[in-house]
Amino acid sequence: MVNFICPVCKNELIQQDKSLKCSTGHCFDISKKGTVCLILSNKAHHGDDKRMVAARKSFLDKGYYEPLHKAVRELAAKYAPRECTLLDCGCGECSYTADISRELHKTGISAEVIGIDVSKEAVSSGASRHAGIKLAVASVFDIPLADKTCDIVTALFSPFSGSEYLRVLKDRGVYITAFPLEDHLFELKQAVYEQPYKNNVSPLGVEGFELLESGECRFKAELSSNEDIISLFEMTPYCYKTSASDRAKLDSLSSLSVTAAFGIAAYRKI
Repeated sequence: MVNFICPVCKNELIQQDKSLKCSTGHCFDISKKGTVCLILSNKAHHGDDKRMVAARKSFLDKGYYEPLHKAVRELAAKYAPRECTLLDCGCGECSYTADISRELHKTGISAEVIGIDVSKEAVSSGASRHAGIKLAVASVFDIPLADKTCDIVTALFSPFSGSEYLRVLKDRGVYITAFPLEDHLFELKQAVYEQPYKNNVSPLGVEGFELLESGECRFKAELSSNEDIISLFEMTPYCYKTSASDRAKLDSLSSLSVTAAFGIAAYRKI
């Protein structure tokens, strides 16, 4: 079993009653849902707020992105050893994390699945999704795990933290990522903005890793209600960068066909 490490001194954290404690005395309470906050900050809120978390959960639970879920979980199972420790960085409300965990166990892999996210609201929501996932509020830029503890790191739409991924991955460990392509959700942008723009896509080369495989996952998501259209919009960063007048353009829509376009890549640690 992999234990978290202390964000202060980097020593191993051991559970004692309802807390995690390290040998130097730092102590972190375990929530009623079994999660722990290991982010050191005086800031009240990090990452996604309750509104965004609720929107993402509502949308993804209806299966609109099932082709992407399938592609990601099958890729993780393809590269997982028979005994696997998998870390999902930026796990959010654990829709993908739980899906991957179920797939690994279904294929006979003995897996320990860990998720971290800076959002307390997301981690709390994720704790209710699937039993057995070890969850912590933590940053991908300061992962609370010891060196070379993970066989696989997944980072789906989360910030890239290459040096930390390399540190926590075992030798020859695998990093899996998914990211929006240029025309992802373009029809949603057209419904909101006068001059919609396409996404910028970064090159696939990643320092310290060799590319194993890459591909695209494209499909049409047929949104069948205004509730689902609003949920999709509110789970994206656009929600907080859009004027009220532009946002109101969505209120009259009862259906919308949108392009879902994702890049997926798997890398091996050199």
